[in-house]
Amino acid sequence: MNDIATISYVQPAYSPAAAKALARKPQLFINNQWVDSSHGALIEVEDPSTGRIVSHVVDASPADVDRAVAAARAAFDDGRWSGLPPMARERIINRLADLLEAHADEFAELEAIDNGKPKAMAGAVDIPGAISQLRFMAGWASKVAGETTAPYAMPAGTVFSYTVKEPVGVCGQIVPWNFPLLMATLKIAPALAAGCTLVLKPAEQTSITALRLADLVVEAGFPAGVVNVITGLGHISGDRLVKHPDVDKIAFTGSTEIGKVINRNATETMKRVTLELGGKSPVVILSDVDVAQVAAGAAGAIFFNSGQVCVAGSRLFAHKSVFDSVLEGMAATAPFWAPRPALDPAAHMGPLVSKEQHDRVMGYIAAGKRDGASVVMGGDAPATDGGYYVNPTILANVNPQMSVVREEIFGPVVVAQRFDDLDEVAKMANDTCFGLGAGIWTRDVSAMHKLAAKIKSGTVWGNCHAIIDTALPFGGYKQSGLGREQGRAGVEAYLETKTVIIQM
Repeated sequence: MNDIATISYVQPAYSPAAAKALARKPQLFINNQWVDSSHGALIEVEDPSTGRIVSHVVDASPADVDRAVAAARAAFDDGRWSGLPPMARERIINRLADLLEAHADEFAELEAIDNGKPKAMAGAVDIPGAISQLRFMAGWASKVAGETTAPYAMPAGTVFSYTVKEPVGVCGQIVPWNFPLLMATLKIAPALAAGCTLVLKPAEQTSITALRLADLVVEAGFPAGVVNVITGLGHISGDRLVKHPDVDKIAFTGSTEIGKVINRNATETMKRVTLELGGKSPVVILSDVDVAQVAAGAAGAIFFNSGQVCVAGSRLFAHKSVFDSVLEGMAATAPFWAPRPALDPAAHMGPLVSKEQHDRVMGYIAAGKRDGASVVMGGDAPATDGGYYVNPTILANVNPQMSVVREEIFGPVVVAQRFDDLDEVAKMANDTCFGLGAGIWTRDVSAMHKLAAKIKSGTVWGNCHAIIDTALPFGGYKQSGLGREQGRAGVEAYLETKTVIIQM
């Protein structure tokens, strides 16, 4: 356990490799070249552990977006990527994975500096996850196939009919700031395996690892124009990408509010759309559990990545017989989850990504207190000279009408409620506009399956939380999104199906 009283909020020094990446000239990656923007607008890059400006990136103009889309369009239309043998595409994607693995420590440090997450966590989760996305999807380049189908209403032998799978085309991919590199590879890997070309727009708060990845794209041998990276504000460059007539598909991960805007704008040109949006995931704890084990698991479900996770276990439902002991066990984890600077080797939780997010989370905590919630743990921010830290927080005595219960906070804040039986808790768990993830903790396998069937959620975890694997589809019900990513479904999201009928 860490001694909270001895925590230092001084961010350790950056490595030479990280410092070099941060010091690079702000440019865009278009057509395998680093190019200047059409204007001089820049975005400041903060280290959330200190609040200091450590770099700048380009705030791309609509004209910059047009250049990137034109490069991707030319690369798709002339077949320089989709026309390659699948074996060749697979090898190049795998080469990118190998290069990323060779630079894993550098990428973990850059992610920690840019996002605020502990470097150790980025090195154990984000970077290996990104490598896995590339390697798994690389294999799909040679597995995409159509089928022959006998017509239903025509005599045998009169026609020959079959289907083929074709890449959807140019893809605009907009990724969030909570898992910057992992979300980028989750988007680009299936698109590349399918034969698409793309324009990647990382979040304006966390663009550093996407830009560094672009260096490796060239080294891996991707043809020019296949992968393009533009940085900039969502309402300018992101909006232009969504509305661009030469973009065939948009893939977005982020808030439900922005996802709705993107979906409306994409409709104008009938773009294909994949949306992975918000969540307010329930964690249901039945009466038969090992409380010590489950309390630690429930704490990890919400405090991992400072609660900045779309599937964070932010609504806790514990059976009335174990409710108090579960909360006591979670509160005992406070020293372990006490926020520290991202490069502190002892850190398990870092700061929030920005002052805006810090103020948002603290605003929700204040609203919860004002509405009558009681603070079991945290509810405040540590006193520091800089950085955007919030202490892990548990709120009890809440009701379904409170904003802290209904709305996605995206911070280390969990609201706890009691329940009596499965039907009651299923109704409580489903009382939300979201449906992305849910966790169930019990030794009763029958109860596990019954409750999993009742909860409306894209993923249900049993006796664990937020385990995500690239082979398994991921996405949400209700306002948590459209479509699925990862697995076979993730590749098919970047494919069109063509039917061919030939009279014999």
